[in-house]
Amino acid sequence: MAVKIGEHIDLGEFPLLLAPMEDVSDPPFRYVCKQNGVDMMYTEFISSEGLIRDAAKSRQKLDIFEYERPIGIQIFGSDIEHMRQSAEICTLANPDLIDINYGCPVKNVVCKGAGSSLLQDIDKMVAMTKAVVEATHLPVTVKTRLGWDDNTKNIYEVAERLQDIGIQALAIHGRTRAQMYKGQADWSMIRDVKQNPRVKIPIFGNGDVDSVEKAAAWRQEFEVDGIMIGRASIGYPWIFREIKHFFQTGERLEGPTIAERVDVCKTHLNKSIEWKGDKTGIFEMRRHYANYFKGIPNFKEYRMQLVGLQNQQDILAVLEEIGDKFAEEVV
Repeated sequence: MAVKIGEHIDLGEFPLLLAPMEDVSDPPFRYVCKQNGVDMMYTEFISSEGLIRDAAKSRQKLDIFEYERPIGIQIFGSDIEHMRQSAEICTLANPDLIDINYGCPVKNVVCKGAGSSLLQDIDKMVAMTKAVVEATHLPVTVKTRLGWDDNTKNIYEVAERLQDIGIQALAIHGRTRAQMYKGQADWSMIRDVKQNPRVKIPIFGNGDVDSVEKAAAWRQEFEVDGIMIGRASIGYPWIFREIKHFFQTGERLEGPTIAERVDVCKTHLNKSIEWKGDKTGIFEMRRHYANYFKGIPNFKEYRMQLVGLQNQQDILAVLEEIGDKFAEEVV
């Protein structure tokens, strides 16, 4: 059975989704993930306040490209009317769906009453979601957590009430807000939501999937409709193709060669510069180098070179050198 969001988004039998990550899942990063088989992607989360103020950074995050489809624009905020207006703005950017972030645990989001803060006020969450659903003809989906803390794990109520007012899919991170990203994600409650006979929409599991084996085991154990992967894809977009290959064949695909790592890193750099300009594109790429070459012995001196350079050709030359020097390494 294919997993569908709304009437028109067909994600195949068991989709892999790229989690929306602030300062990570921009178009250059999404490009390399799409090349490696991800089924559904989202923009970085976009502030509803920023959209209404027409802030340049928020507007730039609305950039989506045809090859990325299906793609969702994710929004967050604390004011219901502003979220409604931002849904209208996002609709004009013509994504495939709009996603609402009720999961971000970061202090400067939560203290403004947005993100996972809404897990403390389910009535407001429902009213906000209803306003967004009514403001667009696009499917609306939600990403959230199990609850605010161990004493208020209210995901069962959240799933039923949000489905009742019209959301088309729900992605659940298996931690509470209090846990942030610490400890282990608990997928047992995600399974309980999926098994609830009242819940008919697709349920996607998120949190700690960082290997082929875990993806395969948790697919069986927790019976979700698909898996959303975030941190494990940073510097390793190949995780999507490796998981898919295993699902299709039962065999492990070889990891990327050094040449592939260099090639994808170059593509990511070039796309970053193309989208953001030289200065910002080069600067924001710096956070990715260590992840692309994780496991290579004595990589530190190369990383220091890469983050210190300010010219595209110089960086590409160092990447070439890495490819030549470590060509025989297996990492």
